[in-house]
Amino acid sequence: GECSSRAAGFGFRFSDFGFQAAQRQILAFARWGLRPAVLPCVPRKAFVSDTIRVLCLGDLVGRPGRRAVREALAAIKQQHRIDFTIVNIENATNGAGVREKEAVELLSYGIDCMTSGDHILDFPDVYPYMKTEPRLLRPVNYDIPGFGAHVYKSPRGKVGVVNVAGQVFMKERCTVRNPFDAAMQAVTELRRQTPVVLVDIHCEATSEQVGMGWRLAGKASAVFGPHAHVQTADAQVLPGGTGYLTDLGMCGPHLGVIGRDKDAVLKRFTSPEKVYLRVARRWVKLTGAIFDIDASTGKCLGAELFQHQVPDTTDEAETRD
Repeated sequence: GECSSRAAGFGFRFSDFGFQAAQRQILAFARWGLRPAVLPCVPRKAFVSDTIRVLCLGDLVGRPGRRAVREALAAIKQQHRIDFTIVNIENATNGAGVREKEAVELLSYGIDCMTSGDHILDFPDVYPYMKTEPRLLRPVNYDIPGFGAHVYKSPRGKVGVVNVAGQVFMKERCTVRNPFDAAMQAVTELRRQTPVVLVDIHCEATSEQVGMGWRLAGKASAVFGPHAHVQTADAQVLPGGTGYLTDLGMCGPHLGVIGRDKDAVLKRFTSPEKVYLRVARRWVKLTGAIFDIDASTGKCLGAELFQHQVPDTTDEAETRD
């Protein structure tokens, strides 16, 4: 139904207006760099036809994560009227790294852009594939083959995506440029082709992700961080019209420790024994965020958290690839 929440400091209810009036007010807020408190509950049809709705999903972990995307993504896109889907797949192969086989599989499920992070370095055999497939991005500040940023087509217009990795607490396994400089340069270049540009900032330190949000406020349409596998609660629109979320969370088994079997993780925490951290199996969820973006200005009109749980399976092989 219509949202009747009162916008903080503005003294009106959206239910007092028609959908067109509400939409004009939202666009005015975006131009001013403000975000009304009621934005997340504005009905989808209140937005104009040139609004692009982007679903961003967190780190996909192993076979359970791939199964979840296979079984649920098509229905999610239809239910939530998604125009473009971004999924971080750096843990798609047995929980760490991605091979060409799994990348090709995931593209067949309807993902529009696959981002990655430091674990893209785990399988160098995927590099030749990355050189020819722009739908699989590697961090733009990594000196390895492939695309770090690209512009894609969607039903409602062009969408640019930048993939960048942080440096704080991250092991440097290849030559790495400063992420803030690399991201700014890539965003500037993509904005010559489209005003809609989203940035995946893959970090260990949440402070680095927050800093990237402010660095790109008013320049990128949205900035979001994967890597920690734990969804944060700070979905918002920053001044200048940039959607933001510190961490999207994880597409995979949540009855464990960030996608791994909890007993194996606890044993490693509490003993000197080197235990193999197998992928967990149960409570498989897709988590992330949905950003509504004005296709003509690139301004984010709303940011909301997303979660979807899929039924568990009895397949014992799900922990292996």
